[in-house]
Amino acid sequence: MPEPLVEAAPAKVNLTLRVFGRRADGYHELESLVVFAGCGDTLRFAPGGELALTVRGPGAEQAGDNADNLVLKAARALEARSPGIRLGTFDLDKQLPVAAGLGGGSADAAAALRLIARANSLAIGAPRFQEAARTTGSDVPVCLDPRPRVMRGIGDLLSEPVVLPPMPAILVNPGVPVPTKDVFANWKPQTTPVPLDQAVLATLKSRDLLLEFLALQANDLETPAIAVAPVVAEVLAALRNLPSCALARMSGSGATCFALFRNAGEAMIAAGMLHRRYPQWWVQATAFGGSR
Repeated sequence: MPEPLVEAAPAKVNLTLRVFGRRADGYHELESLVVFAGCGDTLRFAPGGELALTVRGPGAEQAGDNADNLVLKAARALEARSPGIRLGTFDLDKQLPVAAGLGGGSADAAAALRLIARANSLAIGAPRFQEAARTTGSDVPVCLDPRPRVMRGIGDLLSEPVVLPPMPAILVNPGVPVPTKDVFANWKPQTTPVPLDQAVLATLKSRDLLLEFLALQANDLETPAIAVAPVVAEVLAALRNLPSCALARMSGSGATCFALFRNAGEAMIAAGMLHRRYPQWWVQATAFGGSR
């Protein structure tokens, strides 16, 4: 039997997340500088036969029923647009926590689309792949080509890739799922945020410049997420008290938070400290930005 095709499904991290308001259709207009971590899930694909999925790994139980998995949803959305396309069996190694603000399910779905493209010798940039991604979920399009970029609208408007310096980091999740709909239900408009300037992003060539820029930004969902899950405030406080932590913020709608550091050694030491202090938390040293 041929070896299965393999794709990484890296965690999506929102370095910034601004909410511009609620639309008439109930969705919210967002803007986010998105990067991808050096950690995530792994998806394998054996082409041929009926569409199927197995899930294993530490996050398998949290992932829920396979029938609701975004991997299968993405494959079916693409099949509807490409009759006769070759599908097969997926095997998902679920390492990321679920409902965590890391876009894990979306990253898995995007990896599935990339694997089907490879198995069928199709271009991932073709309109049918973009349409299948949008149909599957609002975060799937940005995960389809996992490089730093600005995501706007409801996730449907994507900038060209942004070149950012690699940034050592740690990700921390307290093990409490935070439903996105509950966070948005608690969101209240404050001052209207200023849109990101793409020209400014192009000037962030060093870690220090990137950190200075990020310090002026925010995640507008932090306060409503803390109202839903107060442990998010505990995680942020723990991160900000770490030696050498340059910046700490929540990702997405939570509950995962990240801390940025100036070198990888500092990030590794900080991750070890948190492992010892909070053994019940999911802690991962990683890096953001750079080229994948």
